[in-house]
Amino acid sequence: MASANSSDKALAVVEPVEYRDPTLLLPTTSSSIGDLPKEEETEEPFDHKLDRRVKWKLDLFILPLMSSVYFFATMGKSDLANAKIAGLSEELNLSPSDYSNAATVFLVATIIFQLPGTLLIKRIHPNRQFSGAMITWGFLTAMTLLVTNAGALLGLRFLIGGAESFVQGGVFYLSFWYQYSEYATRGAIVSSMSTLAGAFNGLIAYAITKDLDGANGWRAWRWIFLIEGVVPIAFSFVVLALLPSHPSALRWGFTEEEKKHIMRRSARAHNTAEPQVKFSQIWKIMLDAHFWLFILISCGGNFCQSSLSNFLPDIIAGFGYDDVSAQLFTTIVYVCGCLGILFFSRIADKTNARGLVTAFSTVGAIVGYAILIWVSNRNVRFAATCLVAFSIFPNTVLQITWAAMSFVGYTRRGSMLAFINIFPHIFAISGNQAYQDPPLYSVGNASALGMTILMFVCSIILRWYLGYLNNKKKANQFSPQAAEMREKSLEEIGDHHPDFFYTL
Repeated sequence: MASANSSDKALAVVEPVEYRDPTLLLPTTSSSIGDLPKEEETEEPFDHKLDRRVKWKLDLFILPLMSSVYFFATMGKSDLANAKIAGLSEELNLSPSDYSNAATVFLVATIIFQLPGTLLIKRIHPNRQFSGAMITWGFLTAMTLLVTNAGALLGLRFLIGGAESFVQGGVFYLSFWYQYSEYATRGAIVSSMSTLAGAFNGLIAYAITKDLDGANGWRAWRWIFLIEGVVPIAFSFVVLALLPSHPSALRWGFTEEEKKHIMRRSARAHNTAEPQVKFSQIWKIMLDAHFWLFILISCGGNFCQSSLSNFLPDIIAGFGYDDVSAQLFTTIVYVCGCLGILFFSRIADKTNARGLVTAFSTVGAIVGYAILIWVSNRNVRFAATCLVAFSIFPNTVLQITWAAMSFVGYTRRGSMLAFINIFPHIFAISGNQAYQDPPLYSVGNASALGMTILMFVCSIILRWYLGYLNNKKKANQFSPQAAEMREKSLEEIGDHHPDFFYTL
């Protein structure tokens, strides 16, 4: 609990800032005190050289491992789309609704297991949780080569989705290590693996369809599932051995000075070492209007991203390309998505204009979907698909990192990052169901256009609303209510604390 001295200090802070040293606002439980830097350490002059060295080391130790986890997870999610036109639908006699249902049950499992998969990260330990999930979904993916009917395929896709939900808290894990001004760029690097994995899937599927179709008596789709199941199992042991759990658990590769600096950085991003989940806070988050605005933005993005990932090879084949060429052309689309993620995320970190960048990123998708609806030229439609990918794939990292900055406290932030995947996956299911009118998918594209317009409008409204909340806090800085709230920790009341200001 904050002391009277800390309250006096807090009263002096009236201007909204991106973040402030929250040490005075953190809970002073026995489990958190030992992990926080001592007061005299927090008052040392800021060492830019040390900070650059620490960031370089964190990028070297953490980003490659987390990027690999997301890379393999996306391969496991999108391999169904490549397998569809590599003989899966033909050999199992799948109808369009059978395929849509197979894509849908994956999302249903993600919805069910997302919240525990996010909030239990510190309890289970990230390296154990992520590596265990990789072994599980890798094994199940490899076993998919044995399915002989639609029912078995649906069952396995459900189990694979459940296993993959335990790595979807990766962006939450990044918040343990990076400050807000670094967050979107690092999140972009990890999230861009989803697009690179999609591109890599296209290349693998192209090579397998071209050279292995019929080998060992197997159609190409069986080889796709076998290869993409074995690889994450092998890499999971690297994650288990090398991925650090949290700043206070660093054991090698960093000096004592660097470890203390990392803990100070983590505190500045409003992190605590308290892993206990406060169940009462999980549902209270739904009482905030800005929670629902974030959810609406994410729902629109997931509707578009999921349908694009699951139907991209089929969409491109519908332009008039043969199945083998369609596998190859998906690579180009995913590369455009990767470039969009890196481009918009870097702008967000440089300008710190989170709302405007999120809104602006949707404009290209609005134009792209409009072209797909009203233009019939094959080359123009392919270019429009690339524009959609460039604009829609950045949405995930932009809104998740912005949400992580706007909800603080372990349970509150973790719950937000879980719900921001749970609710939108319901929309993703509807996106899969909307794309059932091949080859042009006019109904699906029209629905996606409506979703992108919703994302644009909600981004503008959310920016305005967070600014309104900041102004309200400034106006009440010296009120008795604010003084009373300062007696509570940031972990207890989260971003409602009078000295916490939202990033716009």
